[in-house]
Formats: sequence, C-alpha cells, structure tokens
Amino acid sequence: MEWEWLKTGMGPLKDLLTFLNKEGKTNDVLKKQVIRELRNNLNIFHNGFLNNVAQDVMIDLLSNESVKEAIKENFKFRKLKPGRIEPYHVFDDRNKRYIGWDAEKMIDKIDEKIEELRNIKKMNGGSVEKAKNNVSLMLSNLYYRMKLLAEFIRSDMK
Repeated sequence: MEWEWLKTGMGPLKDLLTFLNKEGKTNDVLKKQVIRELRNNLNIFHNGFLNNVAQDVMIDLLSNESVKEAIKENFKFRKLKPGRIEPYHVFDDRNKRYIGWDAEKMIDKIDEKIEELRNIKKMNGGSVEKAKNNVSLMLSNLYYRMKLLAEFIRSDMK
C-alpha cells in the first residue's frame, strides 16, 4: 500500500493519541467509547504505516461500532466538543473544506466512509485490490478527517 500521504502527519499523531488517552477518562460511557474508538482507529493508521499493512487489513481493522451504539442511544456528539471547526483548528490544507463543521457532522462523515470502504471491499470479492475506486485516497481522506476531529476536540478554543 502506498503510505506517502501519512508520512507528514506522523509526528503530530503521537501527541493526539496521548491526548485522546487522557480525554477518554470520563464518566460519560458513550463519550468514552467514541473517543476510544477514534484513538484506536488513528493507532491503526499509525501502525499500518509502520508495518506497511495492506488496505484490506486496514479496512477490516477500522471500527465504527461505538459510533453506531452512540447513535442508537441518541448521544449528542457535541459533547465531544461544542462549537464548530474554525480556521485555527485546521493544520492540514486539505482539511480547510471542513471549516464550519461540528463534531456531529465530522463523526457522521467518518462513520459513512468506514461503511463505504467495507461495502466496496464486499462488492469486490473481499478485497479492494482491484476496485475501481481510489481506495488509497479514500483511506487518506478518512485519516485526515479523524485527525482533524481529534485536533478539534483537543483545542482549547471554541
């Protein structure tokens, strides 16, 4: 798998993972599960990069179960971070299009992309290797959305 797109984000990723570990220590069970899932998914990208893991394996490992559970329980994703993404939250130019989005919209798009990747894999006989979709770009976009969400949650500014 081509991992060039992830090289630039490796340094800040470690700080985000540490922050998410601390932020996940809350009494709100659903918030804790969603933050833990975000942290684990970012860790999957980190370790996938280090170990040059195949796209199929990455897709299998990514999780959105906590998001599904939170939706069933009518969790307000604003609890992750109130407010909207502002220009000062964005550290990667490719994420400028998300300015004005809130945590709920970001989570929805992350959840949607994970489901879409799984469906593409299923439609192509259990592997994205020969899929006509640009799966590498889709994974890249997913990673940068998750990273932006983590940076937004971490931000002291609202």
